[in-house]
Amino acid sequence: MTQTQVILDQVVLIKVDATIYGARKKLNKEDLVLADGSKLPPEDLASLGSKRLLDPDRLSVFNRLKKEAERICLRVGTRFLGGFIVPVSAAAQVTVELDRIARDFALARAEFLDGYDAAVQDWMVKHPEFAGIIEKAIDSVALVATRLAFDYLVVSVALPEQMPIQEVERLESKIGSLSEQMFHEIAVDANLLVEQSLLGKEQVTRNALRPIKRIRDKLDGLSFLDHRVAPLVATIDDLLGKIPNRGSIEGSLLQEILATAMLLADPDKTRRHGEGLLAAQALTLETDVDAEETLDQAEAEPSVLPASAPVIAVTVSDNPDFTNLFDGIFDDELEAELASDDWALEVLLDKHQSERKTGHDADQDQAHDSDQAAAPRTVTAGVDEEADDSDQDYWF
Repeated sequence: MTQTQVILDQVVLIKVDATIYGARKKLNKEDLVLADGSKLPPEDLASLGSKRLLDPDRLSVFNRLKKEAERICLRVGTRFLGGFIVPVSAAAQVTVELDRIARDFALARAEFLDGYDAAVQDWMVKHPEFAGIIEKAIDSVALVATRLAFDYLVVSVALPEQMPIQEVERLESKIGSLSEQMFHEIAVDANLLVEQSLLGKEQVTRNALRPIKRIRDKLDGLSFLDHRVAPLVATIDDLLGKIPNRGSIEGSLLQEILATAMLLADPDKTRRHGEGLLAAQALTLETDVDAEETLDQAEAEPSVLPASAPVIAVTVSDNPDFTNLFDGIFDDELEAELASDDWALEVLLDKHQSERKTGHDADQDQAHDSDQAAAPRTVTAGVDEEADDSDQDYWF
């Protein structure tokens, strides 16, 4: 099964179909009263535009409901082929909200149609000099009713069994761009959070951080689109876990929240941060595995040396050819992948590195103590304890 099909099996496509009456008509030359000698430019040079047939505020409810439906889909999904790709697990929740939007739209539609004639009359009263051109362009209530509608459709997307290779590649390219679209939408939400709620603030309330929770849930639901998402979700979970249950948020915690939001507001840095976190996790896992193998090997060795075996004392510091040979071999590689010229990224990476180092040092100390407790002590002339423990440095 291809990666494209794996993704398609986990999502549905939701198409929101909202038709909203524009209440506009083309402005004609005869609608204008020109002064003597005035001349309009020809149509191939400029167009006259349109004229409103009623107060646009009376239609604002329909535009608001349409945008709300789109936000509901974007909260857990991302744009795709004129609709929204939504995880199968979240589809039922989304359709419940869209059903509510449909009911609200129907009520607003009925109310608008009942007051349509009065709305047109009010508009002409407001513009008495142009009442004639408004009246000539008025649409009937029956026609307006056909231009106000809301509906949605939920469909599954799959690769056809018989399909030219070029079409398969085109669809796979579209599917491959889903993660890029997702990171872009996350960046838009994060930038709004920074500009409207965080930037320049000395303290904020818990309510100001709701966008971060929504961003976290969206990333978690669409984590199958990009392998770099999972560590980002873990980072946000760690941050949300530090937020107090009550009281204002300020100081270093607020700075960490700002740094996270600024990172998420940059799609490129967000992806790079995810890659860096994955690299750090892989390095830590490799180190832990090597340390565990070294411990298992030490436990499996004989506890008493044969009497005939010569005892050789070797001190690492006495061997200049191998001293510090492997010092820093992984540090440069890790620093190169985690480097960033952005303040927000540096804050998060420094924090992550510090936590990783603390946890790793604790694990190494525990393993070292375990070796010392389990290994037998053989007293040999000319061999001190430091030389006996020198093998513990060679975890590789």
